Amino acid sequence: MIRHPLIVAAALPLLLAACDGGGDPVQQAMRETATVNQAATVTAGEVSGPHDGDHGTAGNQAFAASEAEMHRLMSAASGETVDQAYIAKMIAHHQGAVAMAEIALRESRDPDVRRMAQMVVAAQTREIVEMQAWRPAAN
Repeated sequence: MIRHPLIVAAALPLLLAACDGGGDPVQQAMRETATVNQAATVTAGEVSGPHDGDHGTAGNQAFAASEAEMHRLMSAASGETVDQAYIAKMIAHHQGAVAMAEIALRESRDPDVRRMAQMVVAAQTREIVEMQAWRPAAN
């Protein structure tokens, strides 16, 4: 059971929009799925208040190591300019997304979750390669 479906449902479209590559069909499919899931969650009346101890659930524990590693890599990523730092931190962020998606692919049996995780791996891997190829323009 999702303990904070309203928070998850409200945040997912915002997170997906923040990663939007400008018309990317994978991102669009993820936004549409998030919108449908948000409507279904709110309509089904599954919304519940905050609960103490949610961080110890098996679902959260499955992602604890990859989440901690992503935050460590993002904190360590740097650059001499805002542009360089942004690219370095976003590469680490996307690598974290791929790691979490791989956990979902390994552990989830839900076909929608698996489909979204496969799309995340494909899109984020493509974007990592694009960011790694980026070089600052010569001034």
